[in-house]
Amino acid sequence: MLLRVVVHDYSGFPFPVQLSRELARRGHDVLHLHCPSYRAGKGDLELRVDDPPALAIEAIEMGGDFAKYSPARRVRQELTYGERAGRRIAAHRPDVVLSGDTPLFAKSVILRACRRKRVPFVFWLQDLYSVAMRLEARRRVPVAGRGIGNALVGLERKALLRSSAVVAISPDFSKTLLAWGLPAERVHVIENWAPVDELPVRPRANGWASRHGLDGKPVLLYSGTLGLKHDAGLLLQLADALPEVRVVVASEGLGADWLAERPRQNLVLLGFQPYDELPDVLGAGDVLLVILERAAGTFAVPSKVLSYLCAGRPLLASLPADNLAARVVESSGGGLLVEPDDADGLVDSARQLLADDELRARLGAAGRLYAERTFAIGAIADRFDDVLASVVSA
Repeated sequence: MLLRVVVHDYSGFPFPVQLSRELARRGHDVLHLHCPSYRAGKGDLELRVDDPPALAIEAIEMGGDFAKYSPARRVRQELTYGERAGRRIAAHRPDVVLSGDTPLFAKSVILRACRRKRVPFVFWLQDLYSVAMRLEARRRVPVAGRGIGNALVGLERKALLRSSAVVAISPDFSKTLLAWGLPAERVHVIENWAPVDELPVRPRANGWASRHGLDGKPVLLYSGTLGLKHDAGLLLQLADALPEVRVVVASEGLGADWLAERPRQNLVLLGFQPYDELPDVLGAGDVLLVILERAAGTFAVPSKVLSYLCAGRPLLASLPADNLAARVVESSGGGLLVEPDDADGLVDSARQLLADDELRARLGAAGRLYAERTFAIGAIADRFDDVLASVVSA
């Protein structure tokens, strides 16, 4: 069944646009929408010469950079964005919409626009946003925060219940979804992936490393979002404990701002890097770092783990053991794991990896092999194809 599909990925990450390209190659008419106002590590969001004619990629502007940490302005921006995205989707007249990684208020507006036009809406659940926001609301305003947090959970639950289907990226999310009343037959689990063909293994000495003065120096590298759910203090502790090592942070956000206020000679802070340079960025690291706070393990899965595995470099991951990303690191054999509150263990593991060339090579090769076996876009697109076709048929 060939369909007219809108794939809406608010953040503009690499793997959703790869899915759009694959669906278009199969003959589906695909419109890929994203929001350039959101600062993140973006994917390849420009049409290529080899893209199928059935693919279109468009940006929906929000108006200025997304005010992620300013509640009042953020809500206004989300509502504006939701209206604009909803109008564009309605004008396109799709058979089905797959929408992921979108803030709650924007998501609700887009869903309402789809329901008005009787367009099936598939909720691609990347994070349990409301669970994270409830924790933050209680932290900021302990008394009123409980009511605010519960209202946000109610908003996300309502959107999920009104969706034609839900694609969750982790089986761990299913427990919450079923508890919120979603029928099991409407919940599908398709784990995230990384575009392995777009992330070749690059030599340690490359042009990007040279431009940033990293040649001949041991490098611990962190790339990707660094926000409230990531303890940036762990990166600072690594820099302090290992003065002979360069701790490179290619990121933006609260965590990067916090680090900028605490400069260290061996702490190299960079913004998000262009996607076409990402293979060299990751290749410049002797060890690639992942961090996630324990409380965030219930509602988030750091997808940077997947890109890291493609790079052929060992991972050093500070993750809750019951998080899906930790299980991926373990099953791939691509890195070492420590618990989020074990800063000493993180430093010791970093020393172990940097001192053992053979161990780094073995872990990096295992991670790359796992990526090549697991991230084949054809098999992944088959599963999305089945979900989209099922909601249209229904």
